[in-house]
Amino acid sequence: MSAATPRVLLADDHGAIREGLRLMLDNHGLEVIGEAADGAVAVRNAAALRPDVVLMDLRMPGTDGVTATREIVTAGSAQVLVLTSFDEDELVEGALRAGAAGFLLKTTDAATLVEAVRRVAAGEGMLDPRVTRRALALIPRSRQVTRGAGELDLLTERERQVLEGMRAGRSNRQISDELGISLATVKTHVSSVLAKLGARSRSHAVAIAAGEA
Repeated sequence: MSAATPRVLLADDHGAIREGLRLMLDNHGLEVIGEAADGAVAVRNAAALRPDVVLMDLRMPGTDGVTATREIVTAGSAQVLVLTSFDEDELVEGALRAGAAGFLLKTTDAATLVEAVRRVAAGEGMLDPRVTRRALALIPRSRQVTRGAGELDLLTERERQVLEGMRAGRSNRQISDELGISLATVKTHVSSVLAKLGARSRSHAVAIAAGEA
């Protein structure tokens, strides 16, 4: 599958929302390969269909979006892009720790959503600053330092610069341009940062480093 045509699974318990998302993505050349109305079905369909990205609602009956995210990421079935609302802060924190690759508000426009899907499918991340600030504010500084301080000491200066770019929500290409290094080198540094921090995703690395980087 070409990186230019990500395969997407929609997970939301509202049929009208899934239909709207499907139309939006179809109209922008993305391929929706399946849907799920609850978290358990999302996990099963992700394992069976192997999409590039799961667009995940957090509030669903039965298995919620946080649990589904954790299971999908742990199994390596897909990257997860969370669609959230302003009243789901605690769920966002849980999804962040579960390894979601990105977070967007449900009110985001079509162009931003499509860009986010493409970036997440390409192994990057998409963090709406409004969501990220609220989620990180929920994580006590003491927990951030305890979890991340030792690992952060392992990062090289260049890896810290790349991490700072990730915290600012920049894409790999933007980090590459800013630091004057190749895209391949940025990807290598990102992989190293995730490995050294023990992070499941870019957003998880940002959470770990929030009080230190």
